[in-house]
Amino acid sequence: MTEAYHLAQSAMADLKAAVLTILEDAPDNGMSNAQIGRTLGIYMGHVGHEGHISRTLLAIMENEGVVNQDTSTKRWNVRIHTANTDDDT
Repeated sequence: MTEAYHLAQSAMADLKAAVLTILEDAPDNGMSNAQIGRTLGIYMGHVGHEGHISRTLLAIMENEGVVNQDTSTKRWNVRIHTANTDDDT
């Protein structure tokens, strides 16, 4: 692996950690993409596409099972994992 690859992966990990940290301290009703992006200074993009950086990070983290979005409010929270009581393992 190249140094550039490692730098990119480290940057992604740092950005996701920052998003998780901000959401852990968020109000109970969560935060919008715009609030998260602006708080972290990453709510940017080319003209007409502001917010794509933070929204992409949120989508990645949602796919990883770390965060979820309330579809009615569009606000994001840390996903709460509950124990599966039907699992015998």
